[in-house]
Amino acid sequence: MPAITVNQVRHFYRLDGNENKPVVMLVHSLGTDHSLWDRQAADLLPHFRVLRYDVRGHGATEAPAGDYNIATLAGDALAMATAFGTERFAFCGLSLGGMIGQWLGAKAPERLTRLVLANTSARFPAPELMETRRKTALTLGMSPFTETALRRGLLAASLDAEYPWVGSLRSILLSTNPVGYAGCCAAIRDLDQTDLLAEIRVPTLVIGGDRDVSTPWPGHGDLLANTIPGARFVVLPAAHLSNLECPAEFSAALVDFLAARG
Repeated sequence: MPAITVNQVRHFYRLDGNENKPVVMLVHSLGTDHSLWDRQAADLLPHFRVLRYDVRGHGATEAPAGDYNIATLAGDALAMATAFGTERFAFCGLSLGGMIGQWLGAKAPERLTRLVLANTSARFPAPELMETRRKTALTLGMSPFTETALRRGLLAASLDAEYPWVGSLRSILLSTNPVGYAGCCAAIRDLDQTDLLAEIRVPTLVIGGDRDVSTPWPGHGDLLANTIPGARFVVLPAAHLSNLECPAEFSAALVDFLAARG
């Protein structure tokens, strides 16, 4: 299992593609892992070297006890890139990953070439939801809210269709370390990066879902698109996990933006 210790935490990672290609880092959402990006990684490989990893507390990465914050999680991303000798890289994050991306775009713009923020928000619309999930995970484990989380993340049609990746998502969520999940819930609960958005000077693409109830486009995606200087945007016919529900459209937008010149 490929693993590397950064910031005193052992992280699982995948680094695929040719060494002579520019690097793109893909960072997943709460309660998933690096496999969220399987389709996009395959679509990006002709153009990029693709670095994915499990965020602390998720997948095969260690789960330190206690509350996390976005700055700490962003520090992990930077340390990961540095460990592989990557000074500058493109970044794409969905939901929690996008929250990490906002911090990087504002606080470490010299490290990024381009930035993609998907189905995310500068301030989570329901911090009380994250606090409830945090407490539940620590006391009862992951199973009490797994189905609710899936219904918030996906359209009913996706759940009813029984796509293989729905079953995989359910298994990944159920197997997530409750301590690590709770730590990331705290980071989202305490998030307010609204004042950072205007400081982002990295070329940015914002991707949203028109039926996303977790980070709705009105008031969240559109705020990012309208506040980050020069940001472009794409709204897909999807719920929160738009890269799974609209994989071809998501990948096309990603490749077009990341591979563009200028």
